[in-house]
Amino acid sequence: DEIAAEYEQVREQHAARQQKVRWVTLDEARARRTPIDWSAYRPHRPEQPGVRVLDDYPLEELIDYIDWTPFFQAWQMKGAYPKILDDKAQGEEARKLFDDAQAMLRRIIDEKWLTARAVIGFFPAHGRDDDIDLYTGDERSEVLTTLHHLRQQTEKPDDKPQQSLADFIAPKESGAADWIGAFACTAGAGIDDKLREFEAAGDDYNAILLKVLADRLAEAFAERLHERVRKEFWGYAPDEKLSNEDLIKERYQGIRPAPGYPACPDHTEKDLLWDLLRAEENIGLRLTESKAMVPTAAVSGWYIAHPEARYLGVGKIFRDQVEDYARRKGMSRRETERWLGPNLGYEPDE
Repeated sequence: DEIAAEYEQVREQHAARQQKVRWVTLDEARARRTPIDWSAYRPHRPEQPGVRVLDDYPLEELIDYIDWTPFFQAWQMKGAYPKILDDKAQGEEARKLFDDAQAMLRRIIDEKWLTARAVIGFFPAHGRDDDIDLYTGDERSEVLTTLHHLRQQTEKPDDKPQQSLADFIAPKESGAADWIGAFACTAGAGIDDKLREFEAAGDDYNAILLKVLADRLAEAFAERLHERVRKEFWGYAPDEKLSNEDLIKERYQGIRPAPGYPACPDHTEKDLLWDLLRAEENIGLRLTESKAMVPTAAVSGWYIAHPEARYLGVGKIFRDQVEDYARRKGMSRRETERWLGPNLGYEPDE
């Protein structure tokens, strides 16, 4: 009874907060899209359009791209690297953990515990309302697939735009021959065999340490790939010179938003990404029914090159957008609401 009463109170408080939110209609939100002067934009054509596989990528190359702060957070240790190593309360344990990680990292590389694999692709593209059309070739006469995005719908102050990722891809009527990239990468191939060894020996510590390091290597792989995309594979920023700290703070041109994250929260868009890249066939990275990636030490997403492109949070959306989004994706409203549950700004019908 106490739990039921508490949950009823939570529901009432949530409903009260929602009533205070000021919404704009989907049409109004689209009218306030990100203002971009496309006449001044000259998209860079990738040197090799289409799909490219990078198998057995050298792990040694990824070490300098590791962001160690989330490594300590995974162990419930608060603080930024490297300052955490000298923290009065946690420093000693942090240094011990870091030393163990360095030793295991060396073994992962020398004894080939893990294999890093990636697949990337570049496709002609145009933005259309909140969607992005990808084309089969440079002539842009046949649509290959359409990516579906959501738009911010809570009212912004000071006439700030109601943004969508589709805003950063040139519309067809602009005349700019724009592109979009896609990627999926893993540093977890082979991890299951090693985990079974640790678990059979009752060695939980090293099993967890390996999982965390595999995740860090996957994120480092995504960072290194994006750098090579900007400088080589797509080549729109060939003269970029950034430190690892600059990369962590995202001081580069363009973004790599991932399906399931705040800018594009719908996990089902991974299905389109997997179809484009043939990720399971090419690198053995598969999706579960809930769209989780296996092996779990993996990262996937889109590459957007426009210099004004920024990460954004879609936030809460209203019923008119959900209905429109469901229609565009060919899904029922109820199924769409299930996948977008955390983003709903209303209580769905039973």
